[in-house]
Amino acid sequence: MKVFRFPLLALALAAGACATDLGSSNDGSMSMTAAKPGKSAKFDAKNEFKLVVPEGAQSVRIWFAAPQDDEWTTISNWALSGTVGVNQRPVVDDHGNRMIYAELAGTHPVTEIAISEAFTLERQEIVGNVDPSKARPLSASEAAKFARELGENTWIKITPEIRKIAAEVVGTETNPVIAARKLYDWTLDNIEYWVKTPATRKASATGSSEHCLTTKTGNCTDFHSLWAALARASGIPTRIVYGSIFKPALDGQDKDGSYHCWPEFYASGLGWVSHDVAVADIFRGTYELNADNEEKVRLTIATPYAGPDEKMVDYYFGNIDERRVVWSIGRDLTLDPPAAAGKVNGMFKAYVEIDGKPYGEKSADGKVQWTRKFSYREVK
Repeated sequence: MKVFRFPLLALALAAGACATDLGSSNDGSMSMTAAKPGKSAKFDAKNEFKLVVPEGAQSVRIWFAAPQDDEWTTISNWALSGTVGVNQRPVVDDHGNRMIYAELAGTHPVTEIAISEAFTLERQEIVGNVDPSKARPLSASEAAKFARELGENTWIKITPEIRKIAAEVVGTETNPVIAARKLYDWTLDNIEYWVKTPATRKASATGSSEHCLTTKTGNCTDFHSLWAALARASGIPTRIVYGSIFKPALDGQDKDGSYHCWPEFYASGLGWVSHDVAVADIFRGTYELNADNEEKVRLTIATPYAGPDEKMVDYYFGNIDERRVVWSIGRDLTLDPPAAAGKVNGMFKAYVEIDGKPYGEKSADGKVQWTRKFSYREVK
């Protein structure tokens, strides 16, 4: 298991750079079983945050996502810079996610806060081992160990309706791989990714299993919250991975690559198994590309879209393409230091509090309050 370290760097940037070593918080729980080596890709990337400090603000606290290293990902040349006068340091949350914490307090002359991290990432495709013959049901000790991954989150609800659907779909199946695939197929048959018809389908703002079940649509977090609820109701430990896709269309562009998430489920005998039912849905069914959806579809996946492709649907059950970075794992995170508002839904961009209250990326009336830009260039 590789140890993730942000390397010690001698930085002396006018913006007020800092270099640090996050150390390692990985306890091995990220381990997955691979069937064989996959393809690899390498990128030079930059993750940038900017916030205009509201007039009169006495306390500004920022938790900013950092790239995570694991057995599929190597991070090198990591460098951090930020605004002079703003204290920042590496921290680790209760799920083991490493991130940057920045704080501004009291009387200060700072009107804008900028944080920037640059790094080189090399990632290997996850070619998962999803052989049902090697999987077995959870033991009692495993069920206790993964209690968090079997329970509810604020936006992943295991309701009576979820339990009913899960029971109908899975039936008497006890093999976790077969059961997980049944739920994967049910989700594909019953839910449509909102980007296919954005004029009539909408995502939630939180990544909600209930929104997805009720509206039969949503974004990646809605999709995977619903799948996680169904899987957990079936006794399959599940967690959500937040990251970004290195989309070819944005390579070398001064544009934000946004974020994406995908689930992992635990199967005894195999370990953690990745899949991406939301991206798989892009390749399921026949629909017309038009002015409303063409760009959204193109910027949702890691490969060019050429119409329905059941091979890609099968691929994304157990496999994850190599064009990804991981920002965090888990929902309902307890940050370090703890956020005044309590647990945080997820860490895929940043979380901000001003004077002890959450300060979202946009205000209630849609005004931009802070920005995050993830940009990159592939190293051939």
